[in-house]
Amino acid sequence: MANHKKTEFAATDQDISMVAKALSHPARIAIMRILAQHKHFTCGEIVEILPLAQPTVSHHLKELMDAKLITVAIDGKKSLYDVNWPTWNRYTAEFENMLSAINKVEQQP
Repeated sequence: MANHKKTEFAATDQDISMVAKALSHPARIAIMRILAQHKHFTCGEIVEILPLAQPTVSHHLKELMDAKLITVAIDGKKSLYDVNWPTWNRYTAEFENMLSAINKVEQQP
């Protein structure tokens, strides 16, 4: 029987899986695009752009924070969200390396 324990897999594979899961909803991808274009956006500002209710956007923001793809800074009563660029860049590099390795295997005779 197969072992499905995440800890049995390489840390890089676990990271890629976590990010893929966090980005598996189109709303989260849209939020990442919005935050990439606008620094220090609040949940309310995101709600004004997306066709989603505030609780739904809050849920998606939490999922992105759990994956460390975004950061939040508290400014008085406001929560300001930003892309966590160092983490984003590390994850995208890991993902590109994984895709490149898979493509190399496929192209072997």
